[in-house]
Amino acid sequence: MKKLNIILAALLGLGLNYSYAQTPKGSVLIKNATVLTVTKGNLENTDVLVQDGIIKQVGQNLAAPSGIQTIDASGKFLMPGIIDAHSHVALDVVNEASAPIVAEVRMKDVVNPFEIGIYRALAGGVTISHAMHGSANVIGGQNATLKHRWGSDDPAEIIMQDAPRTIKFALGENPTRVHGRGNGIQPRTRMGVEAVLRNGFNEALQYKKGWETYNSGKGQKGNTLTPPVYNERLQTLADILDGKIIVHCHSYRADEIYMLINVAKDFGITKLVFQHTNEGFKVAPEIAEYTMGASVFADWWAYKMEVYYSTAFNAAILQRNGVITSINSDSAELIRHLYHEAAKTQRYGGLTDDEALSMITINPAKQLGIADKVGSIEVGKQADLVIFEGHPLSSYAVPQMTFVDGVKYFDIKADKDDQRQFVSATEMVEPVFLHSEEDHQCLQDVDAYFEAFQGAFLEEKN
Repeated sequence: MKKLNIILAALLGLGLNYSYAQTPKGSVLIKNATVLTVTKGNLENTDVLVQDGIIKQVGQNLAAPSGIQTIDASGKFLMPGIIDAHSHVALDVVNEASAPIVAEVRMKDVVNPFEIGIYRALAGGVTISHAMHGSANVIGGQNATLKHRWGSDDPAEIIMQDAPRTIKFALGENPTRVHGRGNGIQPRTRMGVEAVLRNGFNEALQYKKGWETYNSGKGQKGNTLTPPVYNERLQTLADILDGKIIVHCHSYRADEIYMLINVAKDFGITKLVFQHTNEGFKVAPEIAEYTMGASVFADWWAYKMEVYYSTAFNAAILQRNGVITSINSDSAELIRHLYHEAAKTQRYGGLTDDEALSMITINPAKQLGIADKVGSIEVGKQADLVIFEGHPLSSYAVPQMTFVDGVKYFDIKADKDDQRQFVSATEMVEPVFLHSEEDHQCLQDVDAYFEAFQGAFLEEKN
């Protein structure tokens, strides 16, 4: 029996290695493009050589090694793959709304590699998305960073395995609506949101202390200590305290942003990114001083009272004050227009091309802890690339080809054929209207809570 277990373990190990080994890595030579490196300026008539998914050379008159495809990008622009730091694409479920703290749940368990939204994102040049838990909880679930390897049937293959862990927090109306009014428990007010945070981390400190006491005495003679009961939720909070997880927090109002900074300081949490951050311009110096930045909408606000006050200059003000700033979508539709969204910062704030492009490339990469791997065109980085007809910040720009790890997953010339593998040409398509609260995906899956609350409220009134 023992021998059989060893054989099974070995086979399982081989299976895991095989799965990772099969992640596609492409080789290609892209020639004569205007290369927008984002971090090292623009290079005219330049070639980029990709081998086994890695950028190997950037220069002029490069020759393709034997067997490597050459693509002539004369007159076109080559930029790093676009990164969306706030997305819910490719997730079967967004919210686990059963408690104010659900840090133990993981979005990687509900990744759906078949969702057509992945292909649509690729059509907009987006190669990586941060698939986030929703904002129904003060401390939500752990997010997943996805590589858009369209066509895979294995969820593990589209998860960026070497990306750091991240987790979703939420401030304000969303958790108070779901739990205070929907479930009748804390938090019912903004005061309650802070209390949930502090109580959760104080409990995690006690949990950590229990394990530290047990581990310190484990090897000592005569030790009779029993190990604490393992708790996945508290262990995740302990990992946040230890700097092993990056916090990404849904936030709108300046007072709440400042509150979370103070909570983070009190508990020694330094890996913190604010999401949405519509009033971030009011506290930009504080965000710049203590956090890993802010991921914002370009010009989306006033869809409910708590986000009534903002400005289209928000992103530019944050950037000018030293905040690592990214533009996100939080939308299955807007994700394919992120290069247009970045261009708005030039109209509202006068940012340079590099500053605007950084908001959808290297800056979100920094916020996700993957800037050493992606986000710019540099030798040694993963070959997530997009070829554009027209400058990406132009109103007339059109993505032509999108590569992930050197593999071409979108080609505009093959677009119709690629879509019809999964979508019927005769299927009815609902019209899309952007910039309403319904487009905001952070409260997906929690309609039942609001319906229950509304019913109870009407009964009480009657």
